[in-house]
Amino acid sequence: MILALPGFSLLSLSSFVDPLRLANAILGRPFFEWSLLSKDGQPVKCASGFGLSVDSDFKWASQVMQSGNRPTMVVVLAGEMVEKQVSASLINVLRLYRRHGVPIAALGTATWLLAEIGMLDGIPCTIHWDKRAAFAETFGRPQVTDRLFVRDNQLVTCAGEFASFDLVMELISEHLGKEVALAVCRHTTAGHWRSTSERQLPISPNEIGICKPIAEIIRIMEEHVEDPIPLRDIARCVGRSQRQIERLFARALSISPMRYYLHVRLSRAKRLVEQTELPIVEVAVACGFASASHFSKCFRLAFGANPNAYRA
Repeated sequence: MILALPGFSLLSLSSFVDPLRLANAILGRPFFEWSLLSKDGQPVKCASGFGLSVDSDFKWASQVMQSGNRPTMVVVLAGEMVEKQVSASLINVLRLYRRHGVPIAALGTATWLLAEIGMLDGIPCTIHWDKRAAFAETFGRPQVTDRLFVRDNQLVTCAGEFASFDLVMELISEHLGKEVALAVCRHTTAGHWRSTSERQLPISPNEIGICKPIAEIIRIMEEHVEDPIPLRDIARCVGRSQRQIERLFARALSISPMRYYLHVRLSRAKRLVEQTELPIVEVAVACGFASASHFSKCFRLAFGANPNAYRA
């Protein structure tokens, strides 16, 4: 059963559902079945602007559960405006299924909904990297990671997009065996699927001009935004000298490593300004700035307006 909220990622949906369809075709029988539901039973528009017809509404999902015909999993799909999409009907259906021990999977930004309902307190989870900073600052209790997907008992969170494929391939492998899963991979020309232990990588070592050492340095920077670390300590972590790191960045990115580090911190700050209602001084602290005035100056130079004006 799939609960789709307006603005959801069509890529997340197709990456999850199409492998199930292919597994059925390989078996020659409908092992997997699914229903697409919207809040009111009306077609739901995805982020790409397409309106998708649905089978029913969230209320029907509750009726199905109460009739004893429980599904094996409930999947929730949301989009960029997830902060405003918690509703009474969604809360009711998710709590009902949670109470009856039905696994709940949140794809992409839908992790936000589970946290807002209170289902992720103290539970490891993941969310699409673009929302991770806002999520971590808004919800202190969930243990958010940057893994592709996290399975914790009856709750599953997934970064969405292509990570939805990795999650569903693991489920297919568990239910139907690795041979069927490999056949699905061959059909999709994917070749393989990634494991739950792999991380989301906004910057890949395979990108043009980005070598492995630079990718590792950037990863360290992204993990130390609130508490920026000196270049000498970064150099020690990667086993290189400061001068070597400076040359690597100059050659590949035409920028100094510390200037790039500032860019990483300001990019995080921009997402917090856009996606949360945190006071600007708290955004500054969360992004490693000692004073709000210094943060405001750096932000204005980078984005053409101070944080308050940018938010307005």
